[in-house]
Amino acid sequence: MSTTDSPASPQPGDARSVAGTAAFSKFIAVLQLIADAGTPPNIAKLVAASGYPRPTVHRIVAALQAEGLVAAVGGGGGGGGNTFALGPRLVNLASRSWERSDLRIAAVDALMELRNTTSETVHLAVPSDGAMVYIEKLESPHAVRMASRIGTRVALTSSSVGKAWLATLTPAEREPLLAQAPRVRFTEHTMTDLGAIRDEIELTAQRGYAEDREENEQSIWCYGAAILGADGRAVGCVSVSMPMFRREEDAQRSYIEPLLAACRTIAARLGPVCVR
Repeated sequence: MSTTDSPASPQPGDARSVAGTAAFSKFIAVLQLIADAGTPPNIAKLVAASGYPRPTVHRIVAALQAEGLVAAVGGGGGGGGNTFALGPRLVNLASRSWERSDLRIAAVDALMELRNTTSETVHLAVPSDGAMVYIEKLESPHAVRMASRIGTRVALTSSSVGKAWLATLTPAEREPLLAQAPRVRFTEHTMTDLGAIRDEIELTAQRGYAEDREENEQSIWCYGAAILGADGRAVGCVSVSMPMFRREEDAQRSYIEPLLAACRTIAARLGPVCVR
């Protein structure tokens, strides 16, 4: 074959340079659909969501099960067959990663103090693919608790941690995210108007903390704030969440001041603090 007939040499980062990339992408896509599902999906739902042929989805799910990355968790009802959730091996791998995270290690003591001070549920979150993902959760000592778990993804525009993170970005960084963010109405309180969301982010930036006023979950109120590095950029966000019936009237003293103090403490442990 002449030089002019030779295929182009694969370049670094070119998907063609790795054999099996297309198949791997399908595996990851199905795994992500299972991870993001509000309730464990069955094969029919995965076929509909992925657009892949049913035999392909069957094959992918079977392979993921064999490796412990996905687990069957019961019948789907209505003849839908098994439903699927993340498997123990994947959860274990994720847990090891989060346990070794510098941010999580730096944050753990401050998060415990915040939980003990407020007696409410505390989350540590980081941005991930257009959403926020919880990498740590400390439960409230009260009987009524949050349904979230480590690994839960929450929307940028309706969660307190998402708003807090967006508020640290420049308009040029923020606008593409706002334009692409799915503005799902989780409750009657969820804001879906882009102008109203922009106003909310500006208010968050001015006061230094965010609010989720029953926007992700009915009857749940959250306060969130960013952990800022020395350059003023957020490295993660912290929230404190409580059911509406337990929310103290003096929110500034009960939740906001302890939350901001926790973020400053975590930032100090990571390195020089940027004080807002």
